[in-house]
Amino acid sequence: MKKLQAIKYLAMPLLLLCAFSAQAQQGYENLSAPQRTSNPDKVEVVEFFWYGCPHCFQFEPHISEWVKNKPDNVEFITMAPPLNPAWKIHSQAFYAAEVLGILDDFHEPMFNAIHKERKSMRKPKDIAKFVESLGFDGKKFTKTMKSFNVDAKIRQAMQKARDVGISAVPTVIVNGKYRTSGSIAGSYPRLIEVLDQLVAKESS
Repeated sequence: MKKLQAIKYLAMPLLLLCAFSAQAQQGYENLSAPQRTSNPDKVEVVEFFWYGCPHCFQFEPHISEWVKNKPDNVEFITMAPPLNPAWKIHSQAFYAAEVLGILDDFHEPMFNAIHKERKSMRKPKDIAKFVESLGFDGKKFTKTMKSFNVDAKIRQAMQKARDVGISAVPTVIVNGKYRTSGSIAGSYPRLIEVLDQLVAKESS
């Protein structure tokens, strides 16, 4: 009996290793609890990111190009949950740009300002000055950052991140069922391939 138990305990790590290897090979993980999506008629793809994350900056060209050519049945959503309290000002900036309808003009330049130009974007006044350089009202922007609408969007993003088990960025969730990232897929080009495979799977 003791021998059988010993074999059982020895086998368990091997089974876990095999399961981990299989997930790494397929490039994604199954969520332990599938989540409801915002539109059941669409395949929902959600990207979680942070402006200050160098990996998110590296991933941005890949996901932007993918979004330009995504299938019509895909609903793409970007979320900026402040997984670390220090991220909150960037989350506020992202959602303020979204609320004001200037996200297309703000998103890539914000990434570039932080990672290419090495500008400090840790204080509202820094972001206001940057927004003004883009031709928008800096005071209105920083006021919007502190608005109820932005706060609600941040709380929603944090809840979504908790529901799908996000602990790092960039991470992508497909149709409330699958989680992938650069580390899970092995590279960002491979991650895009995985996205295509999962979207096709959910579209069939």
